[in-house]
Amino acid sequence: YGLGVGLERGRQTHAASIAGPARELRTSSAPDFANLAAKVKPAVVSIAAQTRATRTGLEASADLLDQLPEGLRDFFAANPDRMARRISAGSGFIISADGYIVTNGHVVGNANEIRVTTDAGKVFAAKVVGFDRRSDIALLRIDASGLPYVRLGQSMPRIGDWVLAVGDPFGLGGTVTAGIVSGRGRDIGAGPYDDFLQIDAPINQGNSGGPSFNLAGDVVGMNTAILSPSGGSIGLGFAIPAPLIARIVSDLKGKGEVERGWLGVSAQPLTPDMATALDLNGASGVLIDELNGDGPAAGKLEPGDVILRIDGAAIADAHDLARTIAAHHPGDNITLRVLRRGQTKQVAVELGKLGPDPA
Repeated sequence: YGLGVGLERGRQTHAASIAGPARELRTSSAPDFANLAAKVKPAVVSIAAQTRATRTGLEASADLLDQLPEGLRDFFAANPDRMARRISAGSGFIISADGYIVTNGHVVGNANEIRVTTDAGKVFAAKVVGFDRRSDIALLRIDASGLPYVRLGQSMPRIGDWVLAVGDPFGLGGTVTAGIVSGRGRDIGAGPYDDFLQIDAPINQGNSGGPSFNLAGDVVGMNTAILSPSGGSIGLGFAIPAPLIARIVSDLKGKGEVERGWLGVSAQPLTPDMATALDLNGASGVLIDELNGDGPAAGKLEPGDVILRIDGAAIADAHDLARTIAAHHPGDNITLRVLRRGQTKQVAVELGKLGPDPA
């Protein structure tokens, strides 16, 4: 457990010469990572989550006994409870003095028991306040006060900004690594609203749920996945941006769930060939396939409409549309710029509420 690995994508870029600016950069002092680490590390925790197997899982475990080496087979036959438990490990970070902790949802899953170990070595039982599967963000709480905590940054870092990653790779605890923001807005196929920061600070299994900090000590992202053919870090890590974490945590803390806007349409990318075939004059956006009859867009949009912009922001593809709508709350009013039969028009829609998380 820990970070997801083995994502099947990779990109290469060609760097042009920037000899002049490079000479200027070499004259600046290096970041003070030691003082930064001392400042933020006390708020980063290790998390161990235990899940007991269902009856089906127990039967499957029994079937596996015959496939185990003799020594292990004898051990598990004598200790069947060991086959019924699954332990996952990861990281998290404290965001308030009274014990609220953020981590990845896949770290805690459907755990029956969660233990949090602080940087000072204290162990606490934790409860799940809320868990949003679509964003893979979970909010925990421990019964404690006066805890060290860190703040969620309110803005996105720039490509090239320094980041300091802290977490519990392979159970080592309190490990600090440094790197830069390598990219933004990455879609790695993890979920419908992917908008990851790409970082090159070394992170590994067990870093999941741990934070990456800027030089001011604010959390800029939560380390969630790596791209790796081997399972180890090759400098391609992905973190959920802090502004998204803040929005999700606010809903989980206040309501125990995340409320997202819902438009009620099915859409597909508008390819250049489709735009030509539909005589849409090279427009870019998303093409509406069908509408939910009871959805907010019913009677306002039509199949064949192309959504170009929402509240003035360009919509590039169906993923961009889903992410933009989900960033709103139910009841929000939005304005869509739509291309319909060669004519553009403004359409106002009051968003509905997206259904519950998938099981």
